[in-house]
Amino acid sequence: MVVNFTGQLDAYSEKQFTTFINEVLDSNQLSVVIDLTNIDFIDSSGLGAMVQAAKKCTQKKIAFKVFGNPRVVQTIKLVRLEEFLHLSADLNTAISELSV
Repeated sequence: MVVNFTGQLDAYSEKQFTTFINEVLDSNQLSVVIDLTNIDFIDSSGLGAMVQAAKKCTQKKIAFKVFGNPRVVQTIKLVRLEEFLHLSADLNTAISELSV
């Protein structure tokens, strides 16, 4: 399952993001790819929401991957979360890595 987000992932939108991700994770056991290519801005609240989503996936034993635009990727790498969030280069890479 690929989930796309647009706009900003920050203190104002993290509650909406978290609610949506929790609904997705609670309603199925499919692998999840989180597409952040259309996110213009991500702050510490957004990163925290991503960490919580990753933890929930791990707890539910749901495989997941994250990919995004260069700005989002740079932010994730800056705080050294690329391994924890299972960061991939793009959609095709994420899907192929989940298929292994």
